[in-house]
Amino acid sequence: MQNLFLTNKAYVEGKIVSPLTFSHEMYGEGFYNFFIEVPRLSQTVDVLPVTVSERLIANLDMSQGNLISIEGQIRSYNRVVDGASRLLLTIFARDIKRIDTISDKPNEISLDGYICKQPVYRTTPLGREITDILIAVNRAYNKSDYVPAIAWGRNARFSSKFEVGTHVKIWGRMQSREYEKKLSDDNVVKRIAYEVSISKLEKVEDE
Repeated sequence: MQNLFLTNKAYVEGKIVSPLTFSHEMYGEGFYNFFIEVPRLSQTVDVLPVTVSERLIANLDMSQGNLISIEGQIRSYNRVVDGASRLLLTIFARDIKRIDTISDKPNEISLDGYICKQPVYRTTPLGREITDILIAVNRAYNKSDYVPAIAWGRNARFSSKFEVGTHVKIWGRMQSREYEKKLSDDNVVKRIAYEVSISKLEKVEDE
């Protein structure tokens, strides 16, 4: 069996920018959510959701403004929002440490999974090529996480031809992106999407 820690790896460094809020309890263990602000090379930031066990942070100062590093995995779950089911992503922490400074690689994601929806190829108004793909990554107990990802340029052209079921490996970073959702003619809401921006992409030929 594939090592499930190798098929879904997330590493981020950044600043805590929200208080801890209780998420859920599982087998007597409490889990909390918070947000971390992760810098990009372009001087902007991504504000990403994190889920963490109370046991991991028992002796850690989780005050806002503190710098931390997180090793974990991207997890997906469905939640009903405004009457519709939405796919939500979080970084599920397996290890958290306090750090003094942020390195030059503060946001690294690697996933090994399968295309589970027909890729959508498009070009932006400025002519950039983009392909939206959805990757299913196996998890323990016959579960899967579904992770939206974006490929650019020649990776966009390459991945646009993928069929559902294609085995892929991707490397990139997790990003937050604000967009507007039109609910009706006079009701537009701002939402935030989380996805992996792909820097490297491989098609795996299964034997």
